[in-house]
Amino acid sequence: MKMMIKYLSLAAISLAMTVSAHAKDFLVLETSKGAVEIELMEDVAPKHIAQITKLAKSGFYDGVVFHRVIEGFMAQTGDPTGTGAGGSKEPDLPAEFSSVPFDRGIVGMARAQDPNSANSQFFIMFKEGHFLNNQYTVIGRVTSGMDNVDKIQRGSGPSGLVPEAKRDKIVKATIETK
Repeated sequence: MKMMIKYLSLAAISLAMTVSAHAKDFLVLETSKGAVEIELMEDVAPKHIAQITKLAKSGFYDGVVFHRVIEGFMAQTGDPTGTGAGGSKEPDLPAEFSSVPFDRGIVGMARAQDPNSANSQFFIMFKEGHFLNNQYTVIGRVTSGMDNVDKIQRGSGPSGLVPEAKRDKIVKATIETK
């Protein structure tokens, strides 16, 4: 009996270690166009992921619009003012550039001219944009729901700003561990 308990204990510990070693965090966005699941790349941008996670868990992103959406480029959100000039009360983040290329479905942090000014805004790529490589911090990639990202209302003109009456939004943002 003692041997069986010892075996079961070791098996449980081994299973727990395997699960935790392979567990990943996902930013799950319930948008006005449907669900979008983003695998967060903590190993690539740990400071950015910590801030996004904190903001999502606090409800910061709930109800926030996609304010800048450019056909063939990206959809941007994360500004509670909806103007592209807003952010959270958290401090801006230092850049965490990586070798992950900006391909379709990659999620990057928006920023001002200063590379160390990312705060709460992020964007999802509609197609590759390798000119952004090593210029913006990659935080994740869409693992499901890219078809819903493709449905987000596009903006007009070179700025891609979406008219207020037509803006899609994040209904609810959550963090899930899988």
